Amino acid sequence: MSGEEQPWEIGKSFDMSAPTGALIPASKSGHPSKGKIWLSVNGTERQKGDLSEMIWNIAEIISKLSLQVELGAGDVILTGTPAGVAALQPGDKVACGVDGIGTLNFEISEPK
Repeated sequence: MSGEEQPWEIGKSFDMSAPTGALIPASKSGHPSKGKIWLSVNGTERQKGDLSEMIWNIAEIISKLSLQVELGAGDVILTGTPAGVAALQPGDKVACGVDGIGTLNFEISEPK
């Protein structure tokens, strides 16, 4: 399966998943074409990449996705991820972000 056929949305949108920070309107952020993407767990960097390394740029992703679904203000689009994916455990402290867009910090809790 090539990267464009992966079910990224399904793999990242299960119940109680996909924490997000404040949504930044495209009118403020634009469609950045470069910027570091990073994630650390308990202070150790696990993932890093750059928007410029994506298979499709942001405008292409929005264009292609909008052919299949209606997109509106506040919609979140999930994509693939840089190398370094690994399971998280309760108590893990996660920090992540995209340079020029924002950061997010959270802790993994015990399942309910």
